Amino acid sequence: MKKAVALIIYLVITSSFAQNDMIIERIEFEGLKKTKESFLRYLIKTKEGNVVNFKTLNSDLERLNRLAGIAKATYQLTNDENRTTIAFSIVENFTIIPGVRVSQASDDSFSYRLSLFEFNLLGRNQIVGGFYAKNVFNSFGLYWEAPYAISNKWGIGVNYISNITREPIYQNNEEQIYKFNNPNASLYVLYEHNFHNNFQLGVKYSDERYERIEDLTILNLPEHIEEKRYSILSEYENNHINIDYQYIKGSRNQINLEYKTGMIDELSNTLLVRWDSERFYRIAKKGNLANRIRLAYSSFNGSEFAPFTIDNQLNLRGSGNTVDRHTGAITINTEYRHTLFEKGWFVLQSNTFVDASAVRKPLATIENAFSTDGLNVYSGIGFRFIHKRIFNAVIRIDYGVRIAGDYNSSGITFGIGQYF
Repeated sequence: MKKAVALIIYLVITSSFAQNDMIIERIEFEGLKKTKESFLRYLIKTKEGNVVNFKTLNSDLERLNRLAGIAKATYQLTNDENRTTIAFSIVENFTIIPGVRVSQASDDSFSYRLSLFEFNLLGRNQIVGGFYAKNVFNSFGLYWEAPYAISNKWGIGVNYISNITREPIYQNNEEQIYKFNNPNASLYVLYEHNFHNNFQLGVKYSDERYERIEDLTILNLPEHIEEKRYSILSEYENNHINIDYQYIKGSRNQINLEYKTGMIDELSNTLLVRWDSERFYRIAKKGNLANRIRLAYSSFNGSEFAPFTIDNQLNLRGSGNTVDRHTGAITINTEYRHTLFEKGWFVLQSNTFVDASAVRKPLATIENAFSTDGLNVYSGIGFRFIHKRIFNAVIRIDYGVRIAGDYNSSGITFGIGQYF
C-alpha cells in the first residue's frame, strides 16, 4: 500500500512538473569536505541553464553514488515560477584505506599483504597506492588511475608490479615447485561511452621467469624458462548497479581480453578471455542475494604452465592456495548476505555461500574438458564487518568446506571487500 501511494505521488509530481519546462537556475552541493565541487559539476550531465530531465538527473545521482569518495548522495528540487534549484546532499567516504591480508602460502608458511590506497586523490576520485607482499618471496606494486583526467569521458592509468611467488606446476597429479618472477608494467586508457558502458584499452610488458626450486626428476618439466612477453589488454563493462551503503541491487557484466605473445613451447602466443556476470537482489529489508558466473578461457593449451588457478581468494573458498592450474573454467559463486546488526556507521552481516567450479585441465582434449573429474563444490558461512563511512571498508571472513571434488581441504578465507 505504501509503495502504491508513493508511486501515485511521484507520478502526480512529475506530471505537474512536465506541464511546463523547468529551467535549472542553480545547482548546489552540500556536505562536501574533500571532494571538489568543480569535479562533480564537471562530471554530471545535468547543467545549469538546461531544462530539468529526470532521467539524466537520476543517472547523475547513481553516478555520484558509485564514486569512491561518496558514501551516499541524494538530491532535492525547489521550484519557483519554473526557475529550479537542484541541491545535491553528499555524505563523503573516508578514502585513505590501509589493507591487510593474511593467509597460508603454498609451502604452508605465513603469508601477508600490506597495502595503502587513496581513492579520492586531489578530491577528484583518482586512485593512487601500492602494496608490499610476503608470500615466500617479496613482492610490491604501485598504481595510479585517473578515470576523468582527460575529460568527463576519458581517463588514464598506469601500474608497475614486481611479483615473485612460489608456484606449483602439476603433471600426472604430481607437483613441481617453481620460483615465478614476473615484473610487469601496464599503461591503459579508459573511456566512458555512457553511464552504463565503459571501455578500457592498454598495453603491458612482462618478463616471466620460472626457476625450479624443488627437483622432482620423475617429471618431464624444464629446470628454467624465461620469456619476455607483450600484451594487448581490453575490458568492457556494462554496469546497472545501484548501491545503498551495504546493499546492492542490479547487474554487472565485465569482459576482459588479453592477447599475450610468446615464442617458446611452454609460453606460446595465447588469447586469454574472462567474462564475469553478476546479479544482485534485495531480499526483504535486510537481505542481499549475490550471484556470479565466471567463464575463463585460454586459447593455448599446450603445456602445464597454465594461466588460471584454483585459489581461496579467487574462486573456491576453503580450497587452499593455488591448489590446481587450468586453461579454462566455469565458476559459479552465490551467497546470501543478511544484516544482523546496524548502528550508526557499523554493520554486521552474516554470509552463507556456495562456490562451484568445473575446469579444463592443462593439455586436456576437448572431450575431457570440463568433465566431472574437474568439478569441485565448496560451501560455508562467514561474517562481514562493515564501516559505512569508509570506502570498501568490509572485513570479510568465510569458512568453506568441501562438498564434492578433488581438493580435500577446508579453511578460512580472509580479505578486505566483498568477495564479489
